[in-house]
Parts: sequence; C-alpha cells; structure tokens
Amino acid sequence: MNVQESLTHTKWECKYHVIFIPKCRRKVLYGQLRRELGGVFRQLTEQRESQIIEGHLMPDHVHMLISIPPKYSVSQVMGYIKGKSAIHLARVYGGRRRNYVGQNFWARGYWVSTVGRDEVAVRRYIQKQEKEDQRVEQMELKSL
Repeated sequence: MNVQESLTHTKWECKYHVIFIPKCRRKVLYGQLRRELGGVFRQLTEQRESQIIEGHLMPDHVHMLISIPPKYSVSQVMGYIKGKSAIHLARVYGGRRRNYVGQNFWARGYWVSTVGRDEVAVRRYIQKQEKEDQRVEQMELKSL
C-alpha cells in the first residue's frame, strides 16, 4: 500500500478521496451507463498519468481513491475527467435520451480529501458505501 511513485527528480505518494455527483443528483448511474463509465474514468486518468486505486459508482454519486502525480493539481485532473466523460456520454447517449444533451452531465465541483496514511480505511469505506446507503434507505422506509 505504501508504494512511492517517481518522476525524473521526484518521489511521491499523493492519493485523494474524491466524490462527485451528476447534475441535480439524478440517479442515472445504473445499468449500461454505470458499466461503461468505469472504463472511461480509467482511460481518462491514465491520460493524466494518474491511477484510480479504488472506485465505486453509486446510483447518484461517484467515489474514487485516486493517485495523482504532483505535476498535476487535483482540480486539473478532476476537471479533465468530468469534462471528457460528459462529452463521451453526450456523444454515445445524446441521440437516444434528452438527459444526456450537452456537456453538463456532472454538477459543478467535487469533494476531495487527502488520504495520507489512512488508505486502508478509505478503501474499506468506498467498498462498503453502497451497502451502507441501502441500509439507511431501508431504515427510512421502515420509519414511514
């Protein structure tokens, strides 16, 4: 887990926990779209010399544990991932559904936290997030 990457004159270990949502938190990340986005995200991060270590697409948001080299800022990489994935969705699904028109699929902004030495805890959190959301939903339904 404690693997340091290197550039020509730099050794680094920069990992971030990132969460972002579709516009209006639409629950559209299911089915074909959900399966396809994982591969799209991985290709886009590789183009910025970054790597998705752990990721999970929830019905209305995306969790990522991402390693970004220090020559790129988090905002550069996230802007690139969100922008290019929105363009991809508009091209692939734009003709079929009205919700995918334009390059405005993702809401503005994102949440980010540095991982530091808590990588194992963050990985576990991302992996168990869907089960926890389902548990909370069930509790809300029972209280009605």
